[in-house]
Amino acid sequence: MKGTTKSSSTEKQHIQSSPTEPPPAKMGAGEIPSEATSGEVSDEDDRNLVTWDGADDPQNPMNWPDSRKRINLALMSLLTIISPLGSSMFAPGIPRILTEFKTNDSLIATFITSVYFLGFAFRPLVVAPLSELYGRVYIYQISNVLFVSFCVGAALSTSIDMLLAFRFLMGVVGSVPTTIGVGSIVDIMPIEKRGRSISLWAIGPLLGPSRGPVAGGYLIQAAGWRWSKGGVCSILALLIMRETYAPVLLERKARRLRTETGNHALRTKADRDGKKLIQRAVIRLFKFLFIMPLVSIIAACVGIAYGILYLLIATFFFVYTDQYHFSEGDAGLAFLPAGLGMMIGVLTFGNVQDYLVKKAREGMSQKAGPLNVGSINHIYIS
Repeated sequence: MKGTTKSSSTEKQHIQSSPTEPPPAKMGAGEIPSEATSGEVSDEDDRNLVTWDGADDPQNPMNWPDSRKRINLALMSLLTIISPLGSSMFAPGIPRILTEFKTNDSLIATFITSVYFLGFAFRPLVVAPLSELYGRVYIYQISNVLFVSFCVGAALSTSIDMLLAFRFLMGVVGSVPTTIGVGSIVDIMPIEKRGRSISLWAIGPLLGPSRGPVAGGYLIQAAGWRWSKGGVCSILALLIMRETYAPVLLERKARRLRTETGNHALRTKADRDGKKLIQRAVIRLFKFLFIMPLVSIIAACVGIAYGILYLLIATFFFVYTDQYHFSEGDAGLAFLPAGLGMMIGVLTFGNVQDYLVKKAREGMSQKAGPLNVGSINHIYIS
């Protein structure tokens, strides 16, 4: 078989269990489904199956050096800061926008902020399946380019309708980091380290809404509301990331080996039809949301918390500037304590989660302690 001509790669590709044990009987080619996954078919002795070169393959994102993982995690966190920052740092400029476009409609004043999150709600239905088909990095980079473009469009808006349209589009593409960020972390972190890593990443969505009004307030006070868009654009240009999604990396490896060996039968377990993959992923999202009570309850709690947070962001500036005569920058300082509290909470419970996972692996029972505490807090929020 041609796939055996490259001994150093193909022999390592086929071994997925102990190399000292003989493989089980080989399945016929017609018995292997085209969309086989790791839980459906035993492929230990399939000589055309492309996998990692052993458990310690450095190309596997799980085996990356800690320094590379930290860089990727830092970039993901920075991306996740920028997206909500683009929504909240705009809020201090709403009074100036209403004055410039000659309107006093309070609904429009609130909608300028909230329309961003209508886009946030729409995009994940498409982004999550596409990231599993094409990988994380392509989705990140495309969203970065579009986000920058829509930021420029919003900054150059000549009417309130034009501004609202670009704000919505910013939300659509700005939801990418928060949609696939956790998946990117799962790609590179073992389960016992994910709690702390996700908590560090989650600082982004929390710092964005709380720090945005501060940065935007002083920037708008000094340079005008349109410059609050240019500040976000300049940060995005600095981001560089590497692909972390293992199935996509293995497909690239299989494509390279097919070219080098001439064996076009080489494949990965992730070989599948793109259309069916997207359909299945979208259906799975709705199943999780409406059939699994845990997901439904957490989604409702997060929705309530974010709704209250952005209601405060949209209204506090009118209270502080009109009633107490604060400047835009000083009014933004009111959000700093909330951001500090959220940061302390997410770091604390992230470390607690890692501790519980380690204890569970040692045979001790694992209880949903952080979840119970969070549930009690949401009673007061509601």
